[in-house]
Amino acid sequence: MSDSQTNDDLVSLVVDDTVCIGSGQCEMLEEATFVVDDETVIAKVLGTGTLPRDRAQRIVDACPSQAISQTPKFAR
Repeated sequence: MSDSQTNDDLVSLVVDDTVCIGSGQCEMLEEATFVVDDETVIAKVLGTGTLPRDRAQRIVDACPSQAISQTPKFAR
């Protein structure tokens, strides 16, 4: 996290596996954050799924099935 980036700028991404069609757009854009399971053909979040808000919004917008959403990342 850069000095200018606060926890308010971070969000966590989640995948609704009942809606995901496994297109792989999320994995293509953020391969360190998403993987499409070879067996289920459903995207999964790797790790915490935490990204800066602008990058997260790009992923949400790119999902053709609108299966990805973001939630605020609170400081702990």
